[in-house]
Amino acid sequence: MGRGCVWTSALLAAAVLAGCGGVRSDAPRQAFEARRAALEDAIVDNPQAIAERVELARVAIQLGDGVGAEAAVNGALAAGGNAAALRPLLARAFAMQGEGQRALETIDGGEIIPDMFGEAAWVAGDVHLSNGDLDAARDAYDRAVRELPRSSALWVDVARFRNANADTAGARDAVDYAIELDKANSAALAYKANLIRTADGLKASLPWYDQALVADPDNIDALIDQAATLGDLGHYRDMLVALRRAATVVPGDPRLFYLQAVLAARADNYRLARSLLQRTRGAIDGEPGFMLLSAVVELELGGEAVAATWADRLLADQPGNFTARRILAAATWADGDADGAIEALLPIVDRTDADSWSLLLAARAASELGRRGEAADYLTRAATLTRGEAVPFAADYDYGLLSRSADGEPLNPALAIPAIAADISNGNGAQAIARATRLRDANRGVADAHILLGDAALAGGRFDLAVQAYRTARDLEASERTTLRLANALFRAGDAAGSGAAILALRDSQPSSIAADRLGGHLAMDLAHWDEAIEHFERVRDRTGDRDAVVLRELARAWAARGDDVRALALIDRAYRLQPLNAGIMRIYADLLWKRGNRQAAADLRDKSAQVGR
Repeated sequence: MGRGCVWTSALLAAAVLAGCGGVRSDAPRQAFEARRAALEDAIVDNPQAIAERVELARVAIQLGDGVGAEAAVNGALAAGGNAAALRPLLARAFAMQGEGQRALETIDGGEIIPDMFGEAAWVAGDVHLSNGDLDAARDAYDRAVRELPRSSALWVDVARFRNANADTAGARDAVDYAIELDKANSAALAYKANLIRTADGLKASLPWYDQALVADPDNIDALIDQAATLGDLGHYRDMLVALRRAATVVPGDPRLFYLQAVLAARADNYRLARSLLQRTRGAIDGEPGFMLLSAVVELELGGEAVAATWADRLLADQPGNFTARRILAAATWADGDADGAIEALLPIVDRTDADSWSLLLAARAASELGRRGEAADYLTRAATLTRGEAVPFAADYDYGLLSRSADGEPLNPALAIPAIAADISNGNGAQAIARATRLRDANRGVADAHILLGDAALAGGRFDLAVQAYRTARDLEASERTTLRLANALFRAGDAAGSGAAILALRDSQPSSIAADRLGGHLAMDLAHWDEAIEHFERVRDRTGDRDAVVLRELARAWAARGDDVRALALIDRAYRLQPLNAGIMRIYADLLWKRGNRQAAADLRDKSAQVGR
């Protein structure tokens, strides 16, 4: 190799190792844009520049421009750059364009200089993570961390990997270390906000989004996630401000249209919501939230067939999504397919804890098909106003085979979890707890492991153990699913006050939680706190409409206790129209009619209530 080539290679390696050539990786977007312009001018003045092209590729990567990064790397190669040094950078550019396989082939396609081993492993980890290959991603990130132990940006991706692997505690540790290494790393602060949102609730995450945006006001992910959080909190004006700010940075980002569609749907402007969803041009069609919102919007606009298609697509990925099942059932029924509606509802109505809305729709569909006995059974069950929605478990299994398979690999979740469910279904609580305990001990940083133990303990009557497991799960992930499980376990353990406190904590951290408001309303009713109960149930009613007879009944009781019989009568009339066979609703209705002087109607309802015998 000649002296000129040695000098060129040395210059290139220096630029690669220097990262962005003096531009901090956490610098705001404007700084990167300015640096890109300066580098482009330098390259015009010196078309053979290599170091400037390498730095330009790095800047393009920071700006999320995979195409620009690829062009800059190819320009450096054409000018005589060292392919062994540039190969990982080119792979990164391909990965950013969604060409993961091409990125891996580039890494494996030739020699890589030792100084770039860490970056090559990092790119491979990101590609494997996006492909869902967690084992390969783990190996790649381990190699990357060995080579680049103090890269703040790398530790953010390690946090993402650990979170994808359900290692909540490990994800927290990784992102905290990223922030320790670089307190102005906007991406790290934004990801910390996402973890805080899951662990501690919506409100607690907002200061972290603010910090991320102070570090980089143009951090598009932080802006969009902040906007979604503000929307979930009901702060729609602030949400709109954040979305408008994001639109000035990346005006065509499909997430912006989706979140604006959410706002439009919440305002009942479904035509605008549909228009906004269409403007995403298929970019996020595979996201569960997008599919669910599309199904709701189409159903509201009378597009039953399209709504059913969206719900079907979501159920293909999430067969246990009962909300999607209800939408599918409503859409097929409205489209004249009663058989299809019942088929969609069967996984729900076959359960002993089926909700009354699903049972009522199943009854209507069965009645249309002339199956009077089946319809009457559904109506009778619906009249009990039972509520609940556990995770479906298929009863079609070989218990012995499941048990033996799990015994052979007790720490394999794919085998152990179905075996635990089968143990519970077969009344073998002790075995379920033992299996779940082994999984928990091997995965103490994983919320799901503690939830699984809590579920097994609750089924086995070990309320103390269930409370302990759910508390640990909530410490890792203060979500609706963990908190409601804890509240239930505390109530069944005899700690009603603790149960109420857990529900109210969920309500405070996640004001958008319908379940928290519903349970908070029932708690307030038990304590005769009528104003508080009305506040809770009205929030539920605002989100769900007048479709829940329980909410309408409790609101009627609360308003009656407040002395507003006129409002109470209107509410109980709506509840009665939904559930004309429910004796409790009939009695409340009769009492209110009696007080209003309609004695005959009240007497008729009391007679009907006595005949129902419930």
